[in-house]
Amino acid sequence: MSTSGKAPRIGVFGGAFDPPHNAHVALAEAALAQFDLAELHVIPTGQAWHKSRALTPKEDRLAMTRLAFGELKGTVVIDSREVLRDGPTYTLDTLHELQKEQPGAQLVLIMGADQASALPSWHGWQAILDIAIVSVAYRAISTGGTARFDPNMLPGLPAGARFEALELPAMDTSATEIRRRAALGVDISSLVPTTVARYIDQHHLYRSA
Repeated sequence: MSTSGKAPRIGVFGGAFDPPHNAHVALAEAALAQFDLAELHVIPTGQAWHKSRALTPKEDRLAMTRLAFGELKGTVVIDSREVLRDGPTYTLDTLHELQKEQPGAQLVLIMGADQASALPSWHGWQAILDIAIVSVAYRAISTGGTARFDPNMLPGLPAGARFEALELPAMDTSATEIRRRAALGVDISSLVPTTVARYIDQHHLYRSA
């Protein structure tokens, strides 16, 4: 719970979740443990403007997100607003909506270091930094190079932009690799929550035609 008198902190963790995997869940658990969050909104992407590949149907991704994160301790909200929204999904729109719904709350946008480095390519990225603190998770989803993300390297960084670090152990897990294994019929039960593995198998997701 937030300390009385302080603005409640609302965590915002979005992604394709195609599928949600153990590193995603570990990131959410770390955010709940390390930050003073009144709520953590886990938000599967709707129409991802930045993805070159077609995503798995939104109904399946939403269902898997509910299975993966629904049992976490803490106030976790599986937020379906982006999959229900028409047109491209923009994080800025989601943050504006949350601002209106919870005036006075401090929004904390949680992402991997790879996403943080790509922020200048996001729609309205400077406005995002005016609205939310960006919590950068190191060694969680991104397993790329060894250099630690430095927000001061972002071109056009707005004055007053706020960043904080979310520390957790390295986990060499990627949704791309999970989809590849599933397509080949290779066991993925060690990479995703048991309920998600079962859903993928029952609904024949990611399998080659």
